[in-house]
Amino acid sequence: MGSITGLLLFFPVFLVASVLIKLTSRGPVFFRQERVGKGGRTFKIYKFRTMTVKNDESEHREFMKQFIKGQSEGITDDTTGIKVFKLTNDTRVTKIGKFLRKTSLDEVPQFINVLLGDMSLVGPRPPIPYEVAEYDLWHCRRVLETKPGITGYWQVEGRSTTNFDGMVRMDLQYIAMQSLLLDLKVIVKTPLVLFTAKGAY
Repeated sequence: MGSITGLLLFFPVFLVASVLIKLTSRGPVFFRQERVGKGGRTFKIYKFRTMTVKNDESEHREFMKQFIKGQSEGITDDTTGIKVFKLTNDTRVTKIGKFLRKTSLDEVPQFINVLLGDMSLVGPRPPIPYEVAEYDLWHCRRVLETKPGITGYWQVEGRSTTNFDGMVRMDLQYIAMQSLLLDLKVIVKTPLVLFTAKGAY
């Protein structure tokens, strides 16, 4: 029900984003990537394509390795002075892709994943397999014990301003407190985070 409602509500976003993506860069509208879900089962996630078709993932892979191991010191944003833990100034990202990422609208197609049963509306973000390969044992709980979500406790409370261990602790806190009421609170708070682009870089 939630995924169908989301697809109907965001139908205009699908139309506008699809046109802008096709007009500004070569390649498909949607991007599919293998991710790790509940119990370690992999699935294909759907997103709006925000990058050029031909790109090298080695920079992102190395950044995530350092981030997960706690060796990334973060980058201080020049305008806000806030330290963020995210790969910034990624040359692979298109102009429309930057906007979609900043507003998290690139995640809208994941309502399809919810409809297919791979994801939930609320839960930890699903990692890429090469990220999971770098996890410590206690990190693995975030992908073993519950379905990944489009939005989640970390997204509305920390987002890119939280280091990896902090993100995992938020995910585990959500898993321990998981309830319909908490999910509704996260869903209600998500639009505010999106419209203010809080923690997005």
